[in-house]
Amino acid sequence: MKRIISLTGVAMLAGLGIAGTLHVQQATAPYSATQRQALDSRARLSVLPLGSYDNHPLEHPLPLHDIQLANSRLSKGWLATLGGRPSAVLFQSRTQGYEGPIDLLIAIGSDARLLGVKTLAQRETPGLGSPIAEEDHPWMRAFRGKSRNEPTDPGWALKKDRGEFDQLAGATVTSRAVLQATHDALRYFDEQRRELLRESGDE
Repeated sequence: MKRIISLTGVAMLAGLGIAGTLHVQQATAPYSATQRQALDSRARLSVLPLGSYDNHPLEHPLPLHDIQLANSRLSKGWLATLGGRPSAVLFQSRTQGYEGPIDLLIAIGSDARLLGVKTLAQRETPGLGSPIAEEDHPWMRAFRGKSRNEPTDPGWALKKDRGEFDQLAGATVTSRAVLQATHDALRYFDEQRRELLRESGDE
């Protein structure tokens, strides 16, 4: 009888412990989700230079969805502003790499110059194409300051394709895909600049 009572007590304590754990998990779930969202936002916005915006760009989406370009597809866009005026546009782009899709975040300033390119997701070959996922990788950093016309359209290609850009060693397909998607985004911005920046009220 004592053994039964003892086991019953242990079972009750275990049940209370499980219930308490579940309660804590439920109570902290919203906070954890908020923290994850904040971290994701900071990671995405790291493609923008410090001091280049004072709004919350990811809360200002642009009305574009699944726009097919020459070598990539734009799935989303956001507007960054500074002092109430447009300072940059963010594009989420998908292109086809060597091993699968590559998702990029491409930031373009209101002056039509590239502010940065960041890899959001990729499955490229480790040690070859995969370095595009490294934060502020030198090869990706080399695109900064470029525009649709600097270099000219033919120059937006790898040197082996008679363009002006080096490639990641041993990763021709990956390099070409990222380069072409970046040029696509710059070209789209150049062609749609007035409409994109008008979202902030700028005429």
